[in-house]
Amino acid sequence: MTGVKMPDFSNSDFQGWSSAHQQRFEDVLRRLLPQPELAPQRLHAAMRYSVLDGGKRVRPLLAFAAGELVGAAQVRVDIVAAAVELIHAYSLVHDDMPCMDDDVLRRGKPTCHVEYDEATALLVGDSLQSLAFQLLSEHSLCDSPAGQLHMLRLLAMASGSRGMAGGQAFDLDSVGKQLGLPELEFMHIHKTGALIRAAVLLGAHCGDALNDAQLEALDHFGKCVGLAFQVVDDVLDAEADTATLGKTAGKDADNDKPTYVTLLGAAQAKKMAAELHGEALHTLAQFGERARRLRELADFIVIRKY
Repeated sequence: MTGVKMPDFSNSDFQGWSSAHQQRFEDVLRRLLPQPELAPQRLHAAMRYSVLDGGKRVRPLLAFAAGELVGAAQVRVDIVAAAVELIHAYSLVHDDMPCMDDDVLRRGKPTCHVEYDEATALLVGDSLQSLAFQLLSEHSLCDSPAGQLHMLRLLAMASGSRGMAGGQAFDLDSVGKQLGLPELEFMHIHKTGALIRAAVLLGAHCGDALNDAQLEALDHFGKCVGLAFQVVDDVLDAEADTATLGKTAGKDADNDKPTYVTLLGAAQAKKMAAELHGEALHTLAQFGERARRLRELADFIVIRKY
């Protein structure tokens, strides 16, 4: 391995670790996004508006935590974390458009199509997706060309019809329908979970090689926390207010969407999140202290209030 290792925040508590990475990562995104003075200026300004200064950055933090587990170089994990966050941001821009969820608030500010216009929002999503793959292809991210091609495939699979986009299609088709737990899990394993799993695995591929069993364990961890993230999201959508969430509360119920709360009730949904949390932690046991930050992120995902 060559390059500067991940920043040493080992003596920080989780809040200090996550805040330090979030602040540093904001500068990474500002550098990697097209500068606003470059033509076409309006599109580039809208891209930056949609990505910067907002969000929990859970997916990048998962990549950073996995990168620490494998002793990865900081510059490598910065790139994969940015690629995943750009895909996530593009999905939010498109999801908020009138043809899908038709929302006006995201991350505490007007959604992209409200602040700019629908055509610009569509192009913002397209451009952020393209930039994500540009970043993965033009930087050296692991020690072999075959490994880097595998990383590109990982993100493509997680983003497309067999991942996030497919989950969104299933979500749109399920409005007004009664889904069982297996169907609801299938939807969210793809819509929410696929990109979270990719964040963990991409971070892990940036450092010392893991064997197949270890990679499978990290993938299973990602699956568990991805589902837990969505369960908690459903609970918060039902119980928190718009000011706390930074997006419109109660939107799922208003749109007659099936959720874990409507299917199970809030108490059982919270129990499910706790069970997924426990399974995620159990999966990390083999990694010992190296997985400390992944464990703390699993804790945060389940106990968060926004």
